[in-house]
Amino acid sequence: MRIFGDAHYKFIDKRRAAYVVSSIAIALGIGAMIVNVATLGSWLDYGVDFTGGSLVQVHFEEDYGVGAVRDALGGASGPEVTRFSGENEYVIRAPLDEGASVDAVRTTIEAQLETAFGAGSFDISRTELVGPKIGAELQQKALFAILFSFVLTLIYLAIRFELRFGMAAVIATMHDILITLGFLAVFRIEIMLPTVAAILTIVGYSLNDTIVVFDRIRENMAMKGARKLDQIELIDRSINETLPRTVLTSGTTLAVLGALLLVGPAVIRDFSGVLILGVLIGTYSSIFVASPALVEIRKRMGEGGDKDKQRKKRRPRPASV
Repeated sequence: MRIFGDAHYKFIDKRRAAYVVSSIAIALGIGAMIVNVATLGSWLDYGVDFTGGSLVQVHFEEDYGVGAVRDALGGASGPEVTRFSGENEYVIRAPLDEGASVDAVRTTIEAQLETAFGAGSFDISRTELVGPKIGAELQQKALFAILFSFVLTLIYLAIRFELRFGMAAVIATMHDILITLGFLAVFRIEIMLPTVAAILTIVGYSLNDTIVVFDRIRENMAMKGARKLDQIELIDRSINETLPRTVLTSGTTLAVLGALLLVGPAVIRDFSGVLILGVLIGTYSSIFVASPALVEIRKRMGEGGDKDKQRKKRRPRPASV
């Protein structure tokens, strides 16, 4: 981290370029969501956890590969097939038609696999029913958790710092969520329970990283003589002072998530991939979105903010002659 010991990067001067990059990324995501509504019928590619259906876990005696198993079940038009923890272990997620039962779906899948690979070449170890009500309830709770975190952030930062810090932090977090959802929409990554958990984790990571930067900004603003300094330069200096911590935290987190993505089981790869994207976006937004947003808010609310207005009200009037 010594390479950042004397960093003097002008981050705030690059804010307009960052606005353009973020706007393009968000616009692409919204465009992909509109296309998904026309083609998939929903903004995102919701999996069985949200739409409802059956889940069948199959263990094969030999490793036939995901492609062969998927072809045996009807190819692209058939149920979804993913590799599970073992090399010969697969999870088959099939939608449940109205009036159909889980046993009927299992029987159909078993018959198709026997036709393709022969009887006795596999064993069905698990069969579950996933109801759509669970997914709808989870979506509501996830949305409530995000909104609740925004409210708490505003309250906490308004008390500890100032209201404008909380507003900037919420803007940065909303930016991260929009880009993450846009990424899921563009690449049509299936939204499952681990994906939702990853999005909620991104919210926490982004807020934490932003608050660390804001805490240093507040400390520098409270120093003696800080009011005489250029506020943009002061914010730039605060970002540079926290840059070693930001890079070190993000780097170690990405190293662990990268290992999970490359050598981890398939069941958590989407989770790891979304988290990697979230860490990168969260690090970017704490520097190029949250801090510039604070600058813009300060311009509109006044350089001194609410606290300075209160001080001005308490100043004694000059004696009249």
